[in-house]
Amino acid sequence: MAAPTVMDKLVSLAKRRGFVFQSSEVYGGLGSVWDYGPLGVELKKNVKDRWWQAMVQARDDIEGLDAAILMHPKVWEASGHVAGFTDPLVDCRTCKARFRADKLADAACPQKPSKHPGEHSTCDLTEPRLFNLMFKTFMGPVEEQAAVVYLRPETAQGIYVNYLNVLNSSRQKIPFGIAQIGKAFRNEITPGNFIFRTREFEQMEMQFFVKPGTDDEWFQRWRALRMAWHHDLGLNPDKLRWHQHGPTELAHYARAAYDIEYQFPFGWQEIEGVHNRTDFDLKRHQEHSGKKLEYFEQASGERYVPFIVETSAGADRVTLTVLVDAYREEQVEGELRVVLGFHPKIAPIKAAVLPLVNKDRMPEMAAALYNDLRRHFPCFYDDGGAIGRRYRRMDEVGTPFCLTVDGQSAEDGQVTVRHRDSMQQDRIALGQVLSFLRERL
Repeated sequence: MAAPTVMDKLVSLAKRRGFVFQSSEVYGGLGSVWDYGPLGVELKKNVKDRWWQAMVQARDDIEGLDAAILMHPKVWEASGHVAGFTDPLVDCRTCKARFRADKLADAACPQKPSKHPGEHSTCDLTEPRLFNLMFKTFMGPVEEQAAVVYLRPETAQGIYVNYLNVLNSSRQKIPFGIAQIGKAFRNEITPGNFIFRTREFEQMEMQFFVKPGTDDEWFQRWRALRMAWHHDLGLNPDKLRWHQHGPTELAHYARAAYDIEYQFPFGWQEIEGVHNRTDFDLKRHQEHSGKKLEYFEQASGERYVPFIVETSAGADRVTLTVLVDAYREEQVEGELRVVLGFHPKIAPIKAAVLPLVNKDRMPEMAAALYNDLRRHFPCFYDDGGAIGRRYRRMDEVGTPFCLTVDGQSAEDGQVTVRHRDSMQQDRIALGQVLSFLRERL
C-alpha cells in the first residue's frame, strides 16, 4: 500500500479535528461538495474577515455589496454565460465516466483491462460536445422555459448591475470599487483536490471602476496589493508566484490578466486572479438593458463607460492554501508532532486553557481565566489527559498559545504560556494574559 500523501494526511486531519466534512456523508456523500465543521468555519471566516478588512474597512474608495444569488436571466445572456460558459465534454462508452476534452490525462478506463500489468487502458471516448457549467432551475410553480433562472456562476455580475446604485447612494467618485463575498455555483465536469475545485464555492471579488487610460496603472497597483495580502496571511512567499495569461489563455473581455499561484502538493494552481476587464461588462449590460451606465466627470465634463480592474479570490481555495501552507510534521523527543502553523490572526482557536492537575483552586482559576478570555477570542478549555497530549492536540489544530494553570498559580498568580511554534514556555501574571494575547492576535 502506498504511503499517504500530504493531501491524504491533511484531508484525514480536517475530518478528524472538525475542519471539513464530506457533504451528506451519512448518505454516502455528494460529489465535490463539502461542509465546514466547527474549526473550519472559524478558519474560513477569519480569511474572509481579513479580506473584507483590507478591501472595504481599511479603504475609503471601496464599498461593500451583497447581491442576490438568483438574478434576472438576461444578466447571464448579456454577460455571455448562457451562450459561452461551456467546457468540451466527452464520455467513455465503457465505464460511463465523463471528462473534459481538454484534460484527458485521467481518462483511464477501470473496466477495460490493459495488456500490460499495472497500466490502465484508455477510455473509449465519444466526440466532444459543449456542456454549460451553470446550474439551471425554475422560478415559480411551473417548470417551463419562461421560468428558467440560474444559480450564479460568479459574483461579479451582481456588482456590475448594481454599479450605478452603489455609485449614486454612496456618493463615490471614480476611481472607486465594489467588493462582495458570496456563494457561486458551477457544474464542474472534473472537480477535485479536496476543497480546491468544487461545485459550490465562495468568492471574494472586488471590481474597481477607473477612467479609461488609467487602467494599466491601477492594474499594476492592485497586483502589488493583492500579493502583499497573501504574504500578510503568513503564506510562504517562495510558494507564491505570478502567472501571466498568454494570448491563448486571455479571456475575450480582458486586456491583461495575471493569476497568483500557490505550489500545492498537486502542483502550481491559481488562488486569485487580477484582470483588466476593460469596459466590456458595463457596455454589454448597457446594450442589453437599454440603461445608460456612463459616468459623468464633473471636473472635465466628460462622459465615459468606466474600465474595470477585477481582483477575484476563492475563499475556499485560500482556506485550503492556508491549511496546506501551515501543515508540518516534526520529530520531538522521538515522537511525531503534527502542527498547523497558522498565523495567529487566522487561527480558529487563539488560546487553550489547560489546568495541570485537578486539585486546590486550579479548576476554579482555569475556568475563570477561560470565561474571561472567550469574551474576546475563540478559546478552548481542556482538562482531559496528560498535559503533553493536550499540547499535541492543540498543535494539530493550530492553536498558537496554551495557558497552563499549575500548582504554583494559586501562590504566585501566574500561568505558564506555551508557544506553539517554538514550544518555549514563559510565566506571566494572570492579569497580563489578555493584553499579552491582544498584542499578538
